[in-house]
Amino acid sequence: MLLVVGLGNPEPKYAQNRHNVGFMAVDELASLTRAEAFRKKFSGEIARTTLGGVDAVLLKPLTYMNLSGDAVQPCAAFFKVAPAAVIVVHDELDLPFGEVRLKLGGGHAGHNGVRSVIARLGTPEFGRVRVGIGRPPESFKGDVADWVLQDFSSAERSDLPNSLRAAAQSVLDIAARGFRAAMNARNTRQKPKPEATPPDAPGASKRG
Repeated sequence: MLLVVGLGNPEPKYAQNRHNVGFMAVDELASLTRAEAFRKKFSGEIARTTLGGVDAVLLKPLTYMNLSGDAVQPCAAFFKVAPAAVIVVHDELDLPFGEVRLKLGGGHAGHNGVRSVIARLGTPEFGRVRVGIGRPPESFKGDVADWVLQDFSSAERSDLPNSLRAAAQSVLDIAARGFRAAMNARNTRQKPKPEATPPDAPGASKRG
């Protein structure tokens, strides 16, 4: 069984914040897999589903971001899900908006939700699906905490469904072939093909 956790804050005023993209991605996954309706349990909302034939629980903690682990740990314990089978979907400042990358283990990089999950599970060795929100532009008046609690811009909102779909598909890929294989495939960036050298360019071969 897998436990897929989307990180966010529960009140309606936070619903469209950049910090809530984990909630949004888990909702997208629930829709794609026709999960059962969410119900309140373990200081959060849970829904049962299957991911390519693998039983899974989807969890949205209602503890507020900084205490996310208070929902994750009891849920994982109840369903007997080992940390290695926990997948946390969260916003990532260090990725440009629209990028989705997978990570297994490691630190929290200042993300308080991930920090809380590490503390409560007692290990950092769980999977993460990192959904890029980018860092604030120089013109932004405020700090990082203000930035993540801002709603996505209108331009970002038009592209956001693609990011959410990519995050959800990443989880499905993990269920299908395991985390490391999915990570190796999805994190590999294709190198741009070299441009053909014009015939008259220096170093180009000439045939008479």
